[in-house]
Formats: sequence, C-alpha cells, structure tokens
Amino acid sequence: MLAIGIIPARYASTRLPGKPLIDLGGQTMIERVVRQAQQANLQRVVVATDDERILAHVRGFGGEAVLTSPNHPSGTDRVRDAYEQLGITADCVVNIQGDEPFIHPDQINALLALFADPATQIGTLVKPVVSEEELFSPHLPKVVLDSRGRALYFSRHPLPYQRQHAPTEWLAYHCYLRHIGLYAYRPDVLRALTQLPPSPLELAESLEQLRWLEAGYPIQTAETELETIGIDTPEDVERALRLIEARR
Repeated sequence: MLAIGIIPARYASTRLPGKPLIDLGGQTMIERVVRQAQQANLQRVVVATDDERILAHVRGFGGEAVLTSPNHPSGTDRVRDAYEQLGITADCVVNIQGDEPFIHPDQINALLALFADPATQIGTLVKPVVSEEELFSPHLPKVVLDSRGRALYFSRHPLPYQRQHAPTEWLAYHCYLRHIGLYAYRPDVLRALTQLPPSPLELAESLEQLRWLEAGYPIQTAETELETIGIDTPEDVERALRLIEARR
C-alpha cells in the first residue's frame, strides 16, 4: 500500500503566530512532527504550507514541502492541494496535524492498518477518556461508535448523557472515547470531502468531521492508548518543553 503523510502548517495563528517555527528544545515544532511521521510506514512525508518561511525551513533541514494557496478554509483543503501537486497516485493520504510534535509513529500505523479493508474510506483515532477534566473539556471532542467501530457522532459535549447517574459518576459506568484529530482518506474521498458545503451539525459544534458524516461518509476508527499534546497556546509550549526535558 502506498501511503503518503501530509502535514498542513500555517504561519498565521490567532493565539500563537508562527507556531510551526517555535523552538521546542532545539528543534522547531514542524521538524519534530516531520521526524516523528518519518518513522511510520509512510512512503513520503510532505509539509503543506502557505508560507515561504516554513517552506524554506523544512527544505533546510532536509524535509519535503510544497507551497499551497493561502485561502484554504481548512487543513483538509490544504492536504488535497498538496497531494494534487505531488502528481502521484496513493492508496491512502494521511492528514497529520502540524501542531502535534509528540505524535507517535504507532498511531499513524494504526490508522494505516484500517485501510487493509477496502471498505474503509476515512480513518481516524480514538482514545479512552481517563479523567473528568478530559470528559468535560469542550476543547477535547468526544465520539460515540457503532458495533463495527465506525463513528456515529462527534461532540464537544460528553456522549452519551447518563440520565440515571450524576455527571461526577459517568466515567465509572461508561467507557467514554476522546477523538484524536489524525485522519486518513482514500484520495478520491479526500477530493470529494473538500467539495462539500459546511453542514448544520458542523457549524453547531465547529467540528469538520460532522460535515462528512452528514454527507453519508463512514468514518472508521482505531483505538490508541498513546497521549498526544497539541500546541495552541504559550502555556502549551511550556508544557511541551517540560515534557521534552523530562524525557532527556
């Protein structure tokens, strides 16, 4: 199977401008993401950016990068742009978040394994929720699955609602799942997803994957126990630096 990893990386960020180029213990964030992805079962890892500084930086440390339009409304659109620029035919395209410097190769490989089934059109990861803080954080979307491991719904609110128990008891009575925002697609499905208009559920929850579900695209999931840390704020940077230091 020919699998391509594409990492969308924008320079502009409301809370953390220029975050792909932030230094994290001697490497920029984008270099850390690239190096982690290169250890997975991917034939190529490509950064998709709208900024010449990021493009030059990635090429400078030996990575592969392409320049995409600055007008893409989402990372999915940027991934499609980059894939089409590559001019190749892959079996699977993986969208790797550019602000996840601790993404683990095994997480990417778990996603790729889903595509051994020809019925898989879109794949993503889920992780068991282990704390009330995770469960009730609107910044950590939750997901409910059917019996085949396909996503039924994603929400920023804990699902399911347990009517018979107090919210402080919910984790004791149900295994809640948190969504990890790593995606993989068949190339034709990726192209079709970028042509869909925003949907009512997507607009309500501000979760792009709900647009795909509303349009009838099944999303297959794989479970991971590995933790990742997204970098969105200066506080996240400090937390990442502490983790890097602890691992040395």
